[in-house]
This record gives sequence, structure tokens and C-alpha cells, in this order.
Amino acid sequence: MKKFMDDNFLLNNSVAEDLYHNHAAKMPIIDYHNHLPPEDIASDRCFANMAEATLEGDHYKWRGMRSNGIEEKFITGSAKPEEKWQKWAETIPYTMRNPLYHWQHLELQRYFGVKDLLNGDNAHKIYQNCNEQLGQQSHSCRNLLRQQNVEVLCTTDDPTDNLQFHQVCSEEINDFKALPTFRPDKALALDDLQAWNEWIDKLGEIADQEVRTFDSALQVLKDRHNYFHERGCRLSDHGLPRAYYTEYSASDLDVAFAKARAKTELSEQEKEVLCTAFMQEFARWNAEKDWAMQLHLGPMRNNSTRRFETVGRDAGFDSMNDLPIAEKLSRFMDSLDIKNELPKTILYNLNPKDNAVLGTMIGNFQDGGQAGKIQFGSGWWFLDQLDGMEKQMNDLSNFGLISKFVGMLTDSRSFLSFPRHEYFRRLLCDLFARDVEQGKLPDDRKFLAQLIEDICYNNAKNYFKF
Repeated sequence: MKKFMDDNFLLNNSVAEDLYHNHAAKMPIIDYHNHLPPEDIASDRCFANMAEATLEGDHYKWRGMRSNGIEEKFITGSAKPEEKWQKWAETIPYTMRNPLYHWQHLELQRYFGVKDLLNGDNAHKIYQNCNEQLGQQSHSCRNLLRQQNVEVLCTTDDPTDNLQFHQVCSEEINDFKALPTFRPDKALALDDLQAWNEWIDKLGEIADQEVRTFDSALQVLKDRHNYFHERGCRLSDHGLPRAYYTEYSASDLDVAFAKARAKTELSEQEKEVLCTAFMQEFARWNAEKDWAMQLHLGPMRNNSTRRFETVGRDAGFDSMNDLPIAEKLSRFMDSLDIKNELPKTILYNLNPKDNAVLGTMIGNFQDGGQAGKIQFGSGWWFLDQLDGMEKQMNDLSNFGLISKFVGMLTDSRSFLSFPRHEYFRRLLCDLFARDVEQGKLPDDRKFLAQLIEDICYNNAKNYFKF
């Protein structure tokens, strides 16, 4: 029987051990999509305690605690930090077979050298031990990233952001990059016209001009796109419940935008027109600058009205949607590809029913001028666990070329989440090693080693060109 989380955790034969320890483990990390606060990197924040470092903003853990019957005051509420940590520690034994169990113990081992299994009885001892380390400069935000060999990380930023904290990072940090990502989701948030108009007004204030037409909105947004590019941005990111596409005329667009600015309720077709037009323009700008476009498809957000009103958005009350995505996604991509305006694109699905849809969709728009131009993105959100990641890699292997895959990302708000790259890399190595052991792949160790290193790091480096 194997020991829990030893050096060969998830590695089930000697081939896997060789591929991981001698190749995957040494590769730097390019975390091209996360939600880390750039202010914390710029200020080189030191966390006051483990409750801050572990639980702050981590809705995965909040969901686990709620499922274990923990009161909200110990999760996002007014309880003292150690009380929150205690309740989390009491929850941990009950997260067995959920990725939270692995993630938490990886965090304790990799950042703090703690190999004890966390539970309610040893919570205080581990809290004190880790707090002492967090009080040292070795565990500041920047040094937590350095500990994990992070070379590039890309935060998620609204077009109205002035990127001042990224500027501080570029001036002060020489050994890794903290770069912005252009995330214009609020341009498509047409169900709340009050909030949408406030955002459009803010864009106008930044540009010192009034935004009354679709064309003027585009000009301001393109100026922001240019601003982001000058500060190192090389990706856009879009969180979409589904793909958007419809045919429309210039007059359709003008009428819909004017109604939205007047706060007049839009028809579903008018919303589709505006969303399609905005997304097409964002894609064209990306193609002009050789950016990558990330489409995160399929979340259903803020399902609990009661909790939304008391706790707020992005607090762990989201789930998978089951809307169809294939036809409109294809038509959207084709509307750009037909004019050679389709940028490098990464497609992510939240519902595993869509694995084969995206696995086959990417092949429709590959470009012989660039290997892997269209990517089937790694297991995301509810799917970045062992089963979800393995299914994504198997479907990518079946329908495309896993050898050109740009690999893993954290999609996290936590500075302690980077061992998830290790989690992915161990699974990746074991996946190939199992095929070697079963005679499905040759034991061409030199080629396999290069392939593993490419998926872990080289492919992303060559794809994004940071």
C-alpha cells in the first residue's frame, strides 16, 4: 500500500516517476489565468495568519464548509480568524475524495513543510506553526510565488483599471512577471442596464469624452486595449454563459445600443446583437496584436438569491449550466476566420458534456501557420480535479494533439494555490506512463520527456510570447 502524499504521490510506475521528478517538476510555471489581486503583489503583502492566506476569497473552500454545516459567520462572516481556521480544519477530514483534501495538504507541505494531516485536534498547533512562517519575509506574496518557480502570472482585469499595481510590479520585480489580462465582461452584462450604463460612463470619464454610440464605445475600448498591450497584456478573457452569435445590420446595432443607453429594456435579440458585435471586435483587436482570446463557457452564477443579497457575488453559489454551445460558437468563430481575423483562441467548458464539442471544435479552425493555434483549455473550475483533468486530456488526445497543449492554470484567488500545477503535472506524467506500461505507447523516454516539458511549460511560452 502506498503512503499518502509521499514523493511519488499519483505516480504509479517508474516511468511516471522519471517523467515527473526529472522533467515536469523542474519546469517553471506560466500561470496564464488567475484572479490574484495585483495590489497584493505590488505591496508584497504578508498575510497576518493562515485564515487570511488560506480562506480569504477561496470559494471552493467556502462551499466545502457550507456543505459540512458550518455557519456563514465562520466562512465569510465576523468570526475571528482562528475560529474560521478551526472550522476549516474540522471540515478537512470530511473532504476526502474531494480535491480540497489534496489541495490543502499540498499547500501545507509545499509552503510550510507540514506533513501532518489537518483536523480539528491539531488545528491550533498547525495554525501557530504556519503563522510564524507567514510572519517572515520568506512567505510574503512575492516570495510565495518564487517558492513555486512562477515565471509569469496573468491577473484578470477590467478595461477601466489603470493598472497602477502592474506598473509597480514591472518596475520592482526582475525575476518574474505579473501581467494584466483584458476582461471586458461588463460590456455584455445587459441584464442590468443601470450597472451597464455606469460602466459605460466610467469608460467615457477615462477617455474624457461622452459615449453615446456603439462606435464611440468601441473607440474607447480599443484605446484601453492598446493601453493594456503597452503594459504587457497578451490575452483577453471572457466569462460567458454560452457563445453569442447572430446576424445583424449597422442599424440593428445602433438601435440596440441607443436603447441600452436610454435604459430601455432590450429584447433577447437586441442583447444578442450587442454581445455578438462586441465579441467580434474584441477578437479582431486580439488578432491584430497576436493576443490569445480565452472563452470560458458555461457557468450559471449567483444561483441563490438569498445568499447573493447577504453574502454577495462570486461567493461560492455558482454551478454548471447546460445550455447548448456548439452551433453559435462555430458560427462566431467562422465569422472571424472567414476574413482571417480569428485570433489564437482557448476554449474552456465548465460542463463535461461539452468536452467532445470543444475537442472537435478546435480542429475546425486550426491554422497550418501555427501549431495549436486553437486550444481546448485545461479542466476549469469544477473540472480542475483528477477526474476532470484526465477526461479533458483524454478527449484532447482523442480529437486533437495533446502534444501541443498549453497546459495548466490555477484560475485562483489564492497565493497558496500554485501546487495545483504540481497536481496536474503528476497526473499528466502518470497518464502517459500508464500507456507505456500497457504497451499503448513506446518507451521512447527522450521524446516523452520533451513532450512532458513542452506541455508543462514550453508550449505556453511559445504560444503567448510574453
